[in-house]
Amino acid sequence: MALERETALDRAEAIVETVATETTPVPVREVWVYGDVALGMDPVDRLNVYVTKDLLFGRDEAAAERFRDSHGVEGVGQTIRAEWAEQHPELVRANRSGHVAPEQCLAAHLLEPDEPVHLEVCNASFEDNVTQRLEGARARGNYEQLLDPRGVCLWLGDGEGSGRRSDDAFRKLREGSLAFPTLAESLSMLGLDEDEAREAVDALRAVRERRDGRSVRSDVV
Repeated sequence: MALERETALDRAEAIVETVATETTPVPVREVWVYGDVALGMDPVDRLNVYVTKDLLFGRDEAAAERFRDSHGVEGVGQTIRAEWAEQHPELVRANRSGHVAPEQCLAAHLLEPDEPVHLEVCNASFEDNVTQRLEGARARGNYEQLLDPRGVCLWLGDGEGSGRRSDDAFRKLREGSLAFPTLAESLSMLGLDEDEAREAVDALRAVRERRDGRSVRSDVV
C-alpha cells in the first residue's frame, strides 16, 4: 500500500508535531525523513522516518515496580519515561525478554498500526549513523542494514521538550525542489566503489520489498 505524496508529507508533519508538543517515551533530538519522500516521488511506497533519541539516566524504582506488577514489564522509569508510561499504559511495549523497548513504544505513540511507514530509532544522529552503518556493512560484506543517506532534517530538539521545526525543509519537500543523486551515486560519494554500490543498492531494494505495513528498527552506536 503506497501513500500519495501529500499524505506522506502530512504524516511526517504529524509525527513532528507529536514530538514537538507531547511527552514521548524517550527524549527525541532529531526527526528526519529519507528515501522516496525526500526524492519527490509520488506515490511514496514507504515513508522512512529516522528518530534520534537520548538515553535516559536515573532510576524511578517506584514506577518500575508498579509496571512490573501491572504489566509484567521491566524498565519503566529507567529505559522509558515513567511520566509517559503513566499517561499511555496501553502503548507500553516490551521485547521478548520482558524489558520495555523504546523503539516499539515510540512506534506505538507516533504511528498507526498498519500504515506503510518504516521507523528507525537510534541514539546517534542520522548523518553519524549513515557513516557508522556504512563502515559496518563494508566490514561484514552485508549491505542490508545500510541507511539511505538522502535525508532531510525536519526537527531538532534539545532532548528536554524544546525544539525547532524546519519550515524551509517542509516547504521544499512540498515543492519537490530538493535535488539528490541516485542511491548508487550517493553511496559512491561516501566511499563505496562501483561494484560495492551496485551490490548495496540491490540489497536495500530486497529489504524494502520484504517490508509490509509498519516496520521498526532500533540501533545503538
